[in-house]
Order: sequence, then C-alpha cells, then structure tokens
Amino acid sequence: MPTDPHQFVYMDNHATTRVDPRVVDAMLPYFDEQYGNPHSVHAAGHEAREAVERARATIAQAIGADATEIVFTSGATESNNLAIRGVAERERRRGNHLVSVATEHKAVLDPLARLARRGYDVTLLDVEQYESPRAGWLDPQKVADAIRDDTCLVSVMLANNEIGVIQPLTEIAALCKARGVLLHCDATQAVGKVPVDVGALGVDMMSFTAHKIYGPKGIGALYVRRRDPIVRLEPQIVGGGQQEGRRSGTLNVPGIVGFATALKLCLEELPHESQRLADLRNKLAADIMERLSDVRLCGPPLDSLRLPNNLNLSFGNVDGEALLLAMGNLAVSSGAACTSTDTGPSHVLLALGMTEGDARSSLRFGLGRFNGPADIEFAADRVTSAVTELRKLTSWPAPAKIG
Repeated sequence: MPTDPHQFVYMDNHATTRVDPRVVDAMLPYFDEQYGNPHSVHAAGHEAREAVERARATIAQAIGADATEIVFTSGATESNNLAIRGVAERERRRGNHLVSVATEHKAVLDPLARLARRGYDVTLLDVEQYESPRAGWLDPQKVADAIRDDTCLVSVMLANNEIGVIQPLTEIAALCKARGVLLHCDATQAVGKVPVDVGALGVDMMSFTAHKIYGPKGIGALYVRRRDPIVRLEPQIVGGGQQEGRRSGTLNVPGIVGFATALKLCLEELPHESQRLADLRNKLAADIMERLSDVRLCGPPLDSLRLPNNLNLSFGNVDGEALLLAMGNLAVSSGAACTSTDTGPSHVLLALGMTEGDARSSLRFGLGRFNGPADIEFAADRVTSAVTELRKLTSWPAPAKIG
C-alpha cells in the first residue's frame, strides 16, 4: 500500500470529474479575450456566437443529432426538468399520465413528484431485483403495459448513476413510437462512456452534461427532436427568447466551448478508455472480494449491461456511515452526490429489493480518466482495512454480567 499519508485518490467520477487540462485550455480565451455576448450584434458578439455554433455542431455530431436540436442548459437537472415539465405543462399535450422508473435520478423523480402533487398521474415501474443476473434492468414489456391512451411521456435513463445498469432504450423507444408517446432519456452517465446515438436509440429528448465527461460544471444540454415528430416544449426559463424561445438566458460561451471539447476528447479516446477502465474496475472488484467475505455486488454482473467504470459493493456486518467516514483520503460515495442532503439509504438499492442495512453499507466506485493501477491498489487496501477494522468492532463479546 502506498505509504504517503497525503495521497488522495479520487474514485467518485459518477458525481463529477476533474476538468481535463485540454478542456481548460480551450475555454480560457473566452473568459478574457473573446468575451463578447453571443447575442450582441457587434463584432465581439459575432465572434462569440460563431464559437457557440461550432461547439453546438460538434456536440450534435457526437450524438447523431442536428445542431438545431441542441438546447443548452445549466446542466442535466435543468435538462430533465425542461423535458418532463416542458411536455407535461404544454397545453396541447396528449394527456396527464407520465411513466418512469423507480431507480431514476432524483432530477427525474422530483419533477414527476411535483407534477403528481398538481394532479398529474405518474407511474413508476419496478426493475429486476438484486438476485437477478439483470439486477436493475427494466423489462420493456413493463413499459408497454404501462402506456395508456392518456400517456404523454415516458422517461427512462440510459445508464444508472449508482449501479451502472444500461437500459434497453432502443426497444423501449420502439414501443413508445408505436403508441405515439414521447420518450425522454437521461443519458448523463452514458454520454462519453459508451456509444450514444439518438437516431439509433430512437429517443425524442435526451439530457446530458459536461461535468461528467471531464468538462466544466454549470453547462448541459437537452436534445429535442425536430422531425418525425417535432417535439414542442413549454419553456421553463423565459426572458429574452434565446435558443428559439426554448430556454432563455445569455449563453455560457466558455462552458459551451469546454463542453464540446470534452465530448470530442471522450469520443476520440472511448474505445481504448472503456476497456482500460473496465479492466481496472474488474481488478478492484476481484481484489476486494478476494480479501473480504460477505461482499455483494449491487447491480448487474461486471461486463454485462453495465457501464465500464462503475462498481457498487455492499459490505455485510458494517455500519454504512462509519464505513464511508473510514475511507479517509479515498473519495467514493454511498449513493448519488446530488442527494447528499437525504440521509436515508439509496433509493436505487432499495428499489432492487435490498434491505435498508445492506443499502446503507454500500460503496459506489466511479473510475475515471485520471485513475491508474496504483489507485486500484490503494483503494483495495483502504477498503479492506476499513471493513476489517469495523467488523472487529461489531464482533466484540458481550460484557459479562455483574452479580
């Protein structure tokens, strides 16, 4: 194990990623040299606008879309809200019924819950349970059975942010199209990690963001289909009419340039990087499971229906909060970073049928571009040591009775 007490290993790349230096270099000129407002009519504005449109074209091409189908937002949470509420709140919608999945990110579940409080009808589908070889997977037939004549939207994420399971979006999209229902996909964890093409998937809207792919925080996008069918949304942010009125506000030029650069780099390196991260992930899992007993893999098997950089393990007979605190200078998480204000166990793991105790005693490892073999050794040692020590504390003999 590395002996440097100041060593810090980051394995929480599902929460956010370090910005790649190459992305920073691409962004810098748009802070202090080409700093015009892209909506201004003078030369500086025109220069900024050209940078935005080049970036928009790069991002669109990366996901198989047309540039006019990209709406920039502040991140995936806003994109999800714009898609879900934008469809539901539009006057000429098909009905008030929405379908989603119990394991979705809170950025999908919370907007749906808000709509439900306003009288909309929301159906949340169950997934394969933790004993299944397809744990976390959504059976497309459940979507087909849930769609009704008044269903206006189905929302299913492409890859889960906690257990990495990849959903059968192509089959789900075909079912939705056959019934004339719009399909939204939260692809935040998938874009840049696995090949994503909106045409091949058949989705009508897709959310994604830069800070999960070594780009800056505060910039995301929503793909909105412009043909067969044209998807029309009720805007959630108004005041200026930018982006054809779909999302008003001055565009974040440095962020957009960084977003495009980050995505371009991910796609260029994707084949090699996916295999490299899968190999590192598999070694980490093997090392931990070889050295510790009572360790359960949360989600589908490795190398099957799973993101290449994702690992989620539950450790029996360990207090979850104590385990996370014991990680010290190893950055991992026990669930989604965006739900850190919720102290309860992971809703994703509970939806798999896991007990509250097992859900609390889980660790999510998200490997990334800047992890290497030495980090795997460090993480395996840190986890093994922490779990071993915590189990010793819970296995002390009961004190002898006095008198």
